[in-house]
Amino acid sequence: MSDKLVSDIVLKDWQEIINLLAEIANIPAALIMRLDEDNIEVYVTSETTGNPYTKGAHERFNNSGLYCEKVIKTQKKLIIPNALKDSEWNNNPDIKLNMISYLGYPLSFPDHEPFGTICILDNKENSFSPAIDKLMVKFKNIIELHLQILYINQIMGDKNKSLTDYINDLKKFKGMIPICAHCKKIRENDNSWELLETYLSKHPEINFTHTLCPECVKELYPDMNL
Repeated sequence: MSDKLVSDIVLKDWQEIINLLAEIANIPAALIMRLDEDNIEVYVTSETTGNPYTKGAHERFNNSGLYCEKVIKTQKKLIIPNALKDSEWNNNPDIKLNMISYLGYPLSFPDHEPFGTICILDNKENSFSPAIDKLMVKFKNIIELHLQILYINQIMGDKNKSLTDYINDLKKFKGMIPICAHCKKIRENDNSWELLETYLSKHPEINFTHTLCPECVKELYPDMNL
């Protein structure tokens, strides 16, 4: 995705998210990393004391040895309380920056292509609390919603529209369809669920009402028996 498709407003939001994450977690570095062809780069970095990462810094992606490489390749959460005590990570490049603990989640476009990661790093052993982990997931979901809108805008050829703009346009038309309040998938008449951009490309514009798709019910309310 071209930098031009990530508006200054979105980048400002991401900067605020990363700054807030670092402040709440009380750690020196929070990052959004971006996969850019053969490289992985620091796309947004927290404005915190002791943060050794600078915006635009990059490494070759494959075989970089970076924590984020594994997160992107596995598309799974990675937590490392102390890399110095972990034989898999005790020689990774981030140790040279004294970043020995790590928590990261993958960031992806709606078509499942990887964008990069959201991650936090500490210069001391840190297992990261469940509350911080939950906050990371919330911020991951916000950023991926932004990525979804950027993806739709790219398909629609409109770089400036927001989700609110699309929904306001849809209100001109009759009918209501359910849209998942969490992941923004849309329920079809046959009870199948489609990504928002897929639905927009196939259907006339109509109104939305919020619900939750089965996957999000399981994620948000795991104890609920359906």
